[in-house]
Amino acid sequence: MTRRFLGFIKALVLLACLIPLLHLLARANGLGDLGANPVQEILHTLGKTSLNLILITLIITPLRKETGLVWLVGLRRTLGLLCFCYVVFHALTYIALDQGFAWNSLFVDVTQRPYITLGFISLLLMVPLALTSTNSAQRRLGRRWAKLHRLIYLAAILGVLHFLLQAKIDISDPIFYSVVLLLLLGYRINTWLKSRQAIKNRGDS
Repeated sequence: MTRRFLGFIKALVLLACLIPLLHLLARANGLGDLGANPVQEILHTLGKTSLNLILITLIITPLRKETGLVWLVGLRRTLGLLCFCYVVFHALTYIALDQGFAWNSLFVDVTQRPYITLGFISLLLMVPLALTSTNSAQRRLGRRWAKLHRLIYLAAILGVLHFLLQAKIDISDPIFYSVVLLLLLGYRINTWLKSRQAIKNRGDS
């Protein structure tokens, strides 16, 4: 695949990922309806979109391995950074619109409400991943870069738990995300076990 075509694909992915945000802004500007609780609708949309993007990011590697489409790896950084942006927007909406910058209340929520604690930790885990997403950071960190970016799995687990714990009545969506994440984790664990077995077999031969 040529660099130009990959750039075109990245542009399409970027546009597709921005659609939920643009739609949300249009609704907020009177072109739609944010419902009886606009702040909760904004929080839900941003949070759910970030989960969609983190799971799509995690799907890239198994999809590349199973299909042989190596160019898919080139989309992983774009998807990961967009996911981080949505998580930041989600957090800022909670801080500014939901809590009105009431720092004492925010501190209580983060330390005493488990689902908010998990969401906050997930956000913190994604910060170093976003900061080291450049090619120069990857070259500078070497093998440590891959180890650091495995934190995306822990961030995803905490994000899904955050979604699951805050659900009050309908838990069908959180359960769906949990199942998808478990399948992705299962695939990675299975790949790791096969790799370990292959190394062991070479050592025994």
